[in-house]
Amino acid sequence: MRRRWLTSIVSAGALSVVLHPLSAGVAESAELKIISAGAVRSVISAMIDDYARQTGHTFKFTVGSTGRLREVIASGETADLIIASAPLMRELEETGKIVPGSRTDLGRVGLGMVIREGAAVPDISTPEAVRQTLVAANSIAFTDPKLVGVSYLHLMKIAGGFGIAELVTRKGVHATGGNDAVAKVAAGEGELAVVLVSEIHAKGAKLVGLLPAELQLWTVYSAALPTSSTEPAHARAFMAALVSPATHHRWTETGWEPAK
Repeated sequence: MRRRWLTSIVSAGALSVVLHPLSAGVAESAELKIISAGAVRSVISAMIDDYARQTGHTFKFTVGSTGRLREVIASGETADLIIASAPLMRELEETGKIVPGSRTDLGRVGLGMVIREGAAVPDISTPEAVRQTLVAANSIAFTDPKLVGVSYLHLMKIAGGFGIAELVTRKGVHATGGNDAVAKVAAGEGELAVVLVSEIHAKGAKLVGLLPAELQLWTVYSAALPTSSTEPAHARAFMAALVSPATHHRWTETGWEPAK
């Protein structure tokens, strides 16, 4: 049975960018199919509306964790653009699923801890403080282990280093991704979560802060053309718009930093 992937036709937010240089020779409208990591989906949503209005394009997104994206790409799902974390992008390049030379780094994002608005703010200023916070928490929301999310894998690496992996696992409230883990915290289903800071946008959720440098994981996300793309010119134009100077503030406002 074919899996039901999370897909949507998107037109939201605003993208202030001069399109004429980017869209020369590709003026006809099209539907762009994009396979995207959930960490990037929210910031891109805030850019699309004006772009769609000026080009006439529509966007169909398939969104998921790294593990889910790996599965959907392997299933043969076609796309015009893939947006994924650096490790997955390297896999796709090595297996010949990406057009050589088409990869563009969008930026990098770090991990932070989120709690419910109004809850007591824990200390996460040092590794030991983070350990104590994880031990004291009654429940911890994280991506279902079967979905192989970036934030879940690093949380368990941290917990393993502290010797509390089993304890953290027992406290787990499973989510479909970082965004859902944040939503569960906002709803009171989980006491806290460790997620990419770009995923913290649910009403009722509050960012405590970035994890300390000793525990931090910066993840680079990139966009590239898959060999299955049927709209490569339009996809390249959209990719160029995502990293144009006019969109820089969109990334920084949601916790992203330029890729290094």
